Amino acid sequence: MKIIYLDNNATTQPAPEVLDAMEPYLRDHFGNPSSVHRLGQRAAHAIDHAREQVALLIGAKPNQIVFTSGGTESNNLAVRGALAGRGGARHVATTAVEHPAVLEVCQHLVDSGDAVTFGRVDGQGRLDLDQFESQITDQTALASVMWANNETGVVFPIEKVAHITSQRGVSLHVDAVNAVGKLPMDLERVPIDLLSVSAHKLHGPKGVGALFVRNSQLVRPLFFGGRQERDMRPGTENVAGIVGFGAAAELAADAMGTWAGTARLRDRLEEGICRRVAIARVNGDRLNRLPNTSNISFEALMAEAVLLSLSEQGVCASSGSACSSGSVEPSHVLAAMGIDRRHAHGAIRFSLSRYTTAEEIDATLEILPPIIDRLSRLMTA
Repeated sequence: MKIIYLDNNATTQPAPEVLDAMEPYLRDHFGNPSSVHRLGQRAAHAIDHAREQVALLIGAKPNQIVFTSGGTESNNLAVRGALAGRGGARHVATTAVEHPAVLEVCQHLVDSGDAVTFGRVDGQGRLDLDQFESQITDQTALASVMWANNETGVVFPIEKVAHITSQRGVSLHVDAVNAVGKLPMDLERVPIDLLSVSAHKLHGPKGVGALFVRNSQLVRPLFFGGRQERDMRPGTENVAGIVGFGAAAELAADAMGTWAGTARLRDRLEEGICRRVAIARVNGDRLNRLPNTSNISFEALMAEAVLLSLSEQGVCASSGSACSSGSVEPSHVLAAMGIDRRHAHGAIRFSLSRYTTAEEIDATLEILPPIIDRLSRLMTA
């Protein structure tokens, strides 16, 4: 059975060029980058090159890139590290639709006695910018706002958010895990202080990510025991993973102009589903969103039943964030948007990659409608 993979916001297939770049560092160039001998220095130089590749993708300087184990660690290091050791102001302003890797950190802060406010979104998933700004007070130490939502693809006005926080003297962390590689970024121009990236969202390997840190004084380490990564993330580096990340970042930069074609395929899928399935509706702002993401509800159905039926015919999709896929509750993102449970329970996320083909979209359009029809008849039987 041919697999049609439409779950790229959960993870992407590593590009062949990425695997080729990693292979020597899994076999021959296995030295510890902290060692002074030839093998160690070869590994250290490879990390330096990858740091340059990642920095170039987001418009940063290489010395502002701290490698981590992925987006979740980057988010933890950004939020908890920015607050560590701070006296006085201990308020965080965030939004109600952040990824669990931010929301659960914020809940931990609340449990520890800190103050966190959660900005609202409207029915299209758009950030209420005025309400968000009103949350910021003299006690606000940090704002944490995602660049693009992983479930709906809705893009937030990050430049406006950054202008607000900069004017108010508040540090800004941005979870850009699903936006990097899909949207052009220039952190030399936009006053973001901390930004999280993950390799496996842009055809790199799992288990490696990065945190952009504009000023090393902004963050204190969460772990101790080594001097690696500017004293912010101790431990021997995942050299092969970092090399793969660098290769993936370079590929993503080169392919930035191809996303318009992916957006056309997404629209083709979306329009085909809505035309053929009466109970389908699109969730989220259809103008300001990632070029690869579509969140579609099928009224009165359960997403799990749709996904299992799709999987049986080789189509991989998702019901939302992969990190919370075990939950039977409706998505917190759709709940924050005010979407009723009859639609929220039946929401499917289709997320394309730059490798998705028109043939795969057309095949999905042949497979999905009969599944929805059968499940609808079962529900009314």
